[in-house]
Amino acid sequence: VHLVESGGGSVQAGGSLRLSCQASGYTSRRPCMGWFRQAPGKEREGIATIDIGGFARYADSVKGRFTISRDNAENTLYLQMNNLNPEDAATYYCAAQSSPWIDCTVYNVVNGAWSRGQGTQVTVSS
Repeated sequence: VHLVESGGGSVQAGGSLRLSCQASGYTSRRPCMGWFRQAPGKEREGIATIDIGGFARYADSVKGRFTISRDNAENTLYLQMNNLNPEDAATYYCAAQSSPWIDCTVYNVVNGAWSRGQGTQVTVSS
């Protein structure tokens, strides 16, 4: 599967952005999709996942501010990010997992064999 992220940009603290991830290629619905991010000099951080039924999980760092959603008909994954702060600045990546046996968790989205996109940059100024 080929994943392409879009929607990144620069915002001021307190602002919002909506990221999109378009999936193509092997487009059968993936059991689990998610987002992770990586800031310069920091480890990758899984931030949100959503299973085929729409159940979502979030990292504590974004819970209550970010919302993950998916449109299975359009093969698109979204991440609505509200109340952004400078600590959210990073490159954001979407990921897809084809195995139904892998738990759809924010831990697993940065571990194991997942299809991943090239990322979209988010900058937050204070």
